[in-house]
Amino acid sequence: MNRRVVVTGMGAVTPIGNSVKAFWEGLVEGRNGVDFITRFDASAFATRFAAEVKDFHPEDVLSPREINRMDLFSQYTMVAAEEAVRDAGLDFEKIDPERAGAIIGSGIGGLQSFETEHSKFLEKGPRRVSPYFITQMIIDIAAGHVSMKYNLKGPNYATVSACATASHAIGDAVRLIRYGDADLILAGGSEASITPMGLAGFNALKALSTRNDDPQHASRPFDRLRDGFVMGEGGGILVLEELEHAKKRGARIYAEVRGVGFTADAYHMTAPAPGGEGAVRAMRRAVEDGELNLDEIDYINAHGTSTPYNDKSETDAIKTLFGDHAYKLHVSSIKSMIGHLLGAAGAVELIASVLAVYHDVIPPTINYEEPDPECDLNYTPNQPVEKKVRAAISNTFGFGGHNACITVSKFE
Repeated sequence: MNRRVVVTGMGAVTPIGNSVKAFWEGLVEGRNGVDFITRFDASAFATRFAAEVKDFHPEDVLSPREINRMDLFSQYTMVAAEEAVRDAGLDFEKIDPERAGAIIGSGIGGLQSFETEHSKFLEKGPRRVSPYFITQMIIDIAAGHVSMKYNLKGPNYATVSACATASHAIGDAVRLIRYGDADLILAGGSEASITPMGLAGFNALKALSTRNDDPQHASRPFDRLRDGFVMGEGGGILVLEELEHAKKRGARIYAEVRGVGFTADAYHMTAPAPGGEGAVRAMRRAVEDGELNLDEIDYINAHGTSTPYNDKSETDAIKTLFGDHAYKLHVSSIKSMIGHLLGAAGAVELIASVLAVYHDVIPPTINYEEPDPECDLNYTPNQPVEKKVRAAISNTFGFGGHNACITVSKFE
């Protein structure tokens, strides 16, 4: 249980860049990935914009046959995984396959494939449904594809906990490595649910912004004029490795994963518990599990969805846990730039947290224009801040009351 876990590689597909380098540059620039939907005609929807992945080229990593057999969420996974593997400098000929695994989740899975094949079913009958329909749709298949490509024979499964999905996958991976079940795990999440049914469903739930006259300013976490979240998509994969295993092969170490905190609100399907009570416990557990002091946390990568209740609840939770220190640390929500990646959010946002620690730069919350008296912390408005970041928390809170928080620190 004393085994330490470090991050040695990362890969990302996001609305502001399809590599970790492009993604980080976009965050520091305050690049906006939100615009009108191009993938289908959204003119009849209450919301007509989202944060789509752009200029995506899976053929750089996958064969035409593989692409044809994978849903888009799996394609995002495979491209991000390949970048993470290369970034980590992994040579799988020199790694025990039984000590390596893949834990990769998705909140919704192959929604695009489901819609496509359901239309075929209704129009042409059951015999026209693709034989690959089930394996395109099921959420665990992304982890399965990664394990098959890289011959990873250790722990292999998916997590599903709405917006907390990827953080649960990463947290599980950390604990499996600590416990001795693996030395190396590719962990993260992927989502590709910007589809007609996905958009219609979240609109029906009244969860999305409807700022159709100004979509680029729609995602505005903690701002007084926020009116809902913006759908995003993409994937993030981190190579998590036991410290001695990483050192033995001379790996570059970005940061150390210090602690994990999982809790439940046990309160409501979509609304956070009053005062962010569940979030308080999750953050506290992540700090304690990492053997950190509260005043060592310099940055919180907030869940910050741009919904009225969530942002206030998270602010209350931070103040409850940190007391006076809440006003000394930096908070930001990168959802202001990339929208809400749902089941992939925890992975992409942890990558941002790791890079904040690694580079000593805190990415901004863009579109922050009108302060909300009920949200009164330092949300790093509109411009990045260069500051030493000893340790950071990445927060993810999902529908169903799922809370997952992860602490990372500089490697020493």
